[in-house]
Amino acid sequence: MGRKANFEEKQKKGPGKKAKKQQAPVYSFDVREFDGNRKLTSRDKARAKKRALKAAAQQERKAKRQKTAQQKSNEDELDSTGEEQFSPEEMAELQESAAAQGPPQEKTKKTLFGEEDSDEDKEEEEEDDDDSEGEDSADDIETDLEKMSKKLEKENQRRLAEGEAYMEEATSKVGVQIPSLEEVKKEMTGETEPDLPTINSRIKDTAFILADFKKRHEEGRNRAEYMEIFLMDLSTYYSYNTFLMEKLLHMFGPTELIEFLEANELPRPVTIRTNTLRSRRKVLATSLIDRGVDVDIIPWSRVGLVVMRTPGNVTLGATPEYLAGHYILQGASSFLPVMALSPKEGEKILDMCAAPGGKATHIAAIMRNTGMLVANDVNKDRVKAVVGNFHRLGITNSVITTNDGRCFPKIMPRGFDRVLLDAPCSGTGVISKDERVKISKDPKDINRCSHLQRELLLAAIDSVHKFDGINGYVVYSTCSVLVEENEEVVEYALKKRNVQLVSTGLDIGKPGFVNYRGKRFNSTMNLCKRIYPHSYNMDGFFIAKLKKMDDIEAPSQTQAVVKGK
Repeated sequence: MGRKANFEEKQKKGPGKKAKKQQAPVYSFDVREFDGNRKLTSRDKARAKKRALKAAAQQERKAKRQKTAQQKSNEDELDSTGEEQFSPEEMAELQESAAAQGPPQEKTKKTLFGEEDSDEDKEEEEEDDDDSEGEDSADDIETDLEKMSKKLEKENQRRLAEGEAYMEEATSKVGVQIPSLEEVKKEMTGETEPDLPTINSRIKDTAFILADFKKRHEEGRNRAEYMEIFLMDLSTYYSYNTFLMEKLLHMFGPTELIEFLEANELPRPVTIRTNTLRSRRKVLATSLIDRGVDVDIIPWSRVGLVVMRTPGNVTLGATPEYLAGHYILQGASSFLPVMALSPKEGEKILDMCAAPGGKATHIAAIMRNTGMLVANDVNKDRVKAVVGNFHRLGITNSVITTNDGRCFPKIMPRGFDRVLLDAPCSGTGVISKDERVKISKDPKDINRCSHLQRELLLAAIDSVHKFDGINGYVVYSTCSVLVEENEEVVEYALKKRNVQLVSTGLDIGKPGFVNYRGKRFNSTMNLCKRIYPHSYNMDGFFIAKLKKMDDIEAPSQTQAVVKGK
């Protein structure tokens, strides 16, 4: 049961909420005060200008329509044969009557085209009224953007003009600032110590001249004189011997050489490598951050971390994580040779110069303690560090030896799948760690290192079996940037053994030299990678990857000539 329904229509009590009209707004001021003389804003001026342009365009359209209508009426006065329908007397009378009845004629024209014009004008006026607010706001934004862009253009032009004026002024003054070679020699060999700020400014001025020598050099002075002054100033300011500075000047341009030397004066950031046998990078980073160590990941490595800041009470070489073997202190450049070697599980790998063990432990971690790793180093004192790192990091698939690397082809001929040779070198890529390199290296040291590196590389190639589709690779690396220890050594191996250069698979690094001071190396030498401190903020390094094609030695040039005959 329920109430009885009443289906009779009920009368409406009122207009309803939606039907109520909004009352007129109530202002706290008199609106009529602003109807008189009011100062126009920039927006009002822009709107008035736009309306004036639209009105002028409408008048122009109307004038065109009237002109076409007049031409059409004149054509209608002619018959189909092109002759006039009226005689000259009648035409004269008609013209007189038309002149006397001017306003009615305009009225007839309006009646002919008035309806179309009125409709179009109404539509245009309605569109203008509807879009006035949106267009006005858009126009205001456009005008503001145009003003800002014009200001920026003017500012850029002003800066360019100032820069050009400064360059011209500097160019004009450079000739005065650079003394002659005799004066520079007298300054260097004088009794008083050279003024380092003066030498530094002269280095920059000389580099500026050498960057565009044809336009900026003084008349009567050749490039050799400027280069000699530049060499003397660099050697004095950065404390290098003349031999090493000359070698570096042959490799880099004046501006890049200054960047390289400045980078060697600064320490490299501290980096650590996660031991994946004991931990993971994310877990290690979290634990170090909890201890107050600010770390960041190395983007091109899966196991590397950069230490940005360390609190005073934390020593990275004595944390519980370090002692437990979760990480090892290792330079970022040392990751690259192992990444290029790309070891696989279950392989037999030789690290010919393993001390202190950073690269060898990296190889073992990638192999997951499978296969066999032979870590060799000829220095028995340095092998102790290898043993300690292997025990701390939990390496169990290794054999540590102290043999001369050149003897391995006799001990285990072609007995390895991959060989890593991080050859002893002059250390010109790690000057920031050992400043003795600046003055201790001479041509004899470079030649001795180069000769040893060639012998070790040939021994490494003879210790690996030929390429079988998966294995048969040798990675050669040094912490030197000199061509004599890198490209020339690899070129020697390409001529003496049947090997080929292949891609290292590294995303960073500059290509190796194909041409150097009149010497032309193998065309595939650009597959090698060069790491510079000023380019990547890492220690200088060189990495080359060789694939052994056959166990037979490559014929020498004299043998090839004899066979050809």
